[in-house]
Amino acid sequence: MTQPQGALLVGSVNYDDAETTIRTAAEMLGDRLRRIPDGEVGKRFHWIMFQPDVIGRAEGIERIGEEPIPFPAGIDARGLRIAEGVDAASIVLPSLGYASAAIESYAVFTRLRAEGAVPADVRFQVSLPTPLAVISSFFHGDDRAAIEPVYTAAILRELDEILAAIPHDDLAVQWDVASEMGIIERAAGYGAVMEAWWPGDPFDGLVSRLAALVDAVPGDVEVGVHLCYGDAGEKHFFEPTDAANLVRYANAVMAASGRPLTWLHLPVPIERDDAGYFAPLADLAPVDELYLGLVHREDGAEGAQRRIAAAAPFTTTFGVATECGIGRAPAGSTESILRTHAEVATAW
Repeated sequence: MTQPQGALLVGSVNYDDAETTIRTAAEMLGDRLRRIPDGEVGKRFHWIMFQPDVIGRAEGIERIGEEPIPFPAGIDARGLRIAEGVDAASIVLPSLGYASAAIESYAVFTRLRAEGAVPADVRFQVSLPTPLAVISSFFHGDDRAAIEPVYTAAILRELDEILAAIPHDDLAVQWDVASEMGIIERAAGYGAVMEAWWPGDPFDGLVSRLAALVDAVPGDVEVGVHLCYGDAGEKHFFEPTDAANLVRYANAVMAASGRPLTWLHLPVPIERDDAGYFAPLADLAPVDELYLGLVHREDGAEGAQRRIAAAAPFTTTFGVATECGIGRAPAGSTESILRTHAEVATAW
């Protein structure tokens, strides 16, 4: 049977600090990893949920509702709106927190590498959300189109700050892409249909937006795309019929991008160990590294092996990953999830 080569840590890891994440990942998966993230610790544990607290500090932005909506880690989950009469172009957003976190964690990464705890050829991975994810999740109506250029410029400033602070040959940038799949699938994600706000074919707009983000990463920095169907409560916002829309979107983005992807990650639902789900992978355009998110906490190596066997006839060269970050996995489960990666994949 095909044995995958290599593993990818999608982003979040259920540890309290970056050092524990980096040290544990290197110890358990070192020769299977080409890059290690910081685990998206602290308020980043639940992906973009901390962003309203950041954006809401900007003059001209208001929170929706009078009372905070409590969320773990002290986060207020209320949505956002542009204040009445405010020109969105005049809004100055504060630092979003991604660059400062990356720079702080990179210092930990380099210290551990100097100590010999991290292999010398492993890069530091920074995961960033697409602007569309934040805008579609926390803004509504006409505010989405108005705030999009403002927030896009802010996330690109975060990227530029990261690029200026971390040596390019040490850096890997991953774009986390979930809400885009919701729009493609016309999914009723978490209570509301996910919709585009621009004219024309929504798919074309999704392709051009993600291709521009890929191209914003310089050619001497690795860049990856993590396609996703969400992970609230370890559940997708939409269960795909098969991998066809993932392949269609990935192919279109790769064709539209001016630079190649270093890696592509595609999710695999836990119940899908059938040929029907994986058959569209036969049409996937070549990519240097393909990772299938077929590792699941609930069924470990045995379940991963079933899904590997089902995928192998359609794409014989791939590595393994979870379908989303594991920052929300139950306490105490992280080591077993990492161990599953090691059990089913070979070293590079």
